[in-house]
Amino acid sequence: MEQYKQEFIEFMVASDVLKFGEFTLKSGRKSPFFMNAGAYVTGAQLRRLGQYYAKAIHENYGEDFDVLFGPAYKGIPLSVATTIAFSELYGKDIRYCSNRKEVKDHGDTGILLGSSMKDGDRVVIIEDVTTSGKSIEETFPIIKAQGNVNVVGLMVSLNRMERGKGDKCALDEVKDLYGFETNAIVTMEEVVEYLYNRPCNGKIVIDDTLKAAIDAYYEQYGAR
Repeated sequence: MEQYKQEFIEFMVASDVLKFGEFTLKSGRKSPFFMNAGAYVTGAQLRRLGQYYAKAIHENYGEDFDVLFGPAYKGIPLSVATTIAFSELYGKDIRYCSNRKEVKDHGDTGILLGSSMKDGDRVVIIEDVTTSGKSIEETFPIIKAQGNVNVVGLMVSLNRMERGKGDKCALDEVKDLYGFETNAIVTMEEVVEYLYNRPCNGKIVIDDTLKAAIDAYYEQYGAR
């Protein structure tokens, strides 16, 4: 596993973004782990988060794109932090863009924040985690309405690797439905493999008991 992925897993745990225990998800599923990207709140955390996203995007999509699109609301700081990091790490200036939840009819009008998009633009979408594909369902038509725009791919921080609406995981469903590549900085499989019986910030996060609970969860909800 790449160094930045190992660092990112430890960063998620240290930032209290990835938690283990028992959580009831919006879907009603009882999960032994939970991710809340809203817990990245400091300048130092956002700077590092942007760097991890930039490295994963560069590894999967290279530099051959123009715009990083972050769906409102959580995608807005992600897109800003990552465009800054991309410029610092790779010397490539990409533009950031997000959507508003409501169309603004005065001043800086329209549905978009940040850069506008034009014919020929290549776009990478950035999100925290995709569980149902609902935000893509809402924002994909907005992106395509801007002109002859090519969506290169989607990058999320964590692939939960559980079934979405069907038997596949949400990222695979998005790929099948919209025809662009989908990737994550890390998968839950990589997280478990890395943290199992390994000290992280001085303690074992995933011990035998928690590993058994995670295995049982995937037995029931894991994607095929």
